[in-house]
Amino acid sequence: MARSKELTPDRSARHLFGAKLREYRESRGWSLEALSDRVKLSKSHLSRIEIADYMPPPELAPVLDELFETEGTFVELFALARKEIHPDQFKRRMELEERATVIREYTPQLVPGLLQTGGYARAQFVMHNPKAAPEKIEELLTARMGRQALLLAEPSPDYSVILDEAVLRRAYGGPAVMRDQLSRLVDYALTPTSYIQVLPFNHGGHALVGGSLSLWTLENGQQVAYEESITTGTLLEDKTIVSGRVRAYDLLSASALSPAESADFIRSVMEALPDEHHHP
Repeated sequence: MARSKELTPDRSARHLFGAKLREYRESRGWSLEALSDRVKLSKSHLSRIEIADYMPPPELAPVLDELFETEGTFVELFALARKEIHPDQFKRRMELEERATVIREYTPQLVPGLLQTGGYARAQFVMHNPKAAPEKIEELLTARMGRQALLLAEPSPDYSVILDEAVLRRAYGGPAVMRDQLSRLVDYALTPTSYIQVLPFNHGGHALVGGSLSLWTLENGQQVAYEESITTGTLLEDKTIVSGRVRAYDLLSASALSPAESADFIRSVMEALPDEHHHP
C-alpha cells in the first residue's frame, strides 16, 4: 500500500482544508474510494484536494460538513482558501466585493466575472495563457465560479453593469459558448436585484475608456472604486477620487440603453451568431 503524502496544514487555508478532509475521512475509517462514492467526486480528484494540489469545488464544502457533521467548518475553510488562488493584490478587492451591498461595474471588453458562464470563463483563461496546464485552468475556473455565489446570497447585493458593445461582439469559445453567455446576460438584464445596460458603439468616447471599473457601496455607506487593466488593479478609497469615478459612471449609465432595450440588443446579437452545426 502506498504511503500517504505528508500534509502541511500550516501553509495555507487550502492545505488546512485538505488536512481536515483526510483527518475526518480517516476518523470514519473510509478510503478515498469510499468517500468518492459519497460525495460524487473521483478518487484522484479527492486525493489531489487532500494534498492541496487542487482547489476544492464550491459544492464540496457543504457536502463534507453534512457528511462529517462539522457545522460549517469546511464551508468556512473554503471561503478562505478560494481567496488564496488570487495574487495578494486582489485579496482586499475580493474582501470588499463580498462586503458590498451595492455593486456597479463598467466593462469595455469582457463579461464581468460575476456573470461569466463556465465555458466563457474557461475560453478566456486559455486565451490569456495558452501554455497553462489544464489543472491550472480548472483551478482558476473554480475560483471564478465560486465568486458568483455572491449574487445568490441572502440578502444579495444590488448589482448593475454597463457593458460596452464590444463585450457582446468579441466572441470567446465559439458561437455555442457565446450564445450561452449572452443568454445568461439576458437573464440578468432586469431582475429585482440586478440590471444590465449596453453602451452602443455609436455613443462615442467617454470618461471611462481605457479600463474596467468596479464601484462598491459598503454596509457603512462608504464607497470604494477599483480600476483594472490587463494585469494590474488599483484600489481607490480617497473620497474625492471615488466621487469622480461615481460621477463618470452615472453619466455613462444615463447615456446607455435602458435595461429593457439592452436585453433586446443582447438578443439581437445572440440571434446573429452563426449556427455551429449547419453551414451553407
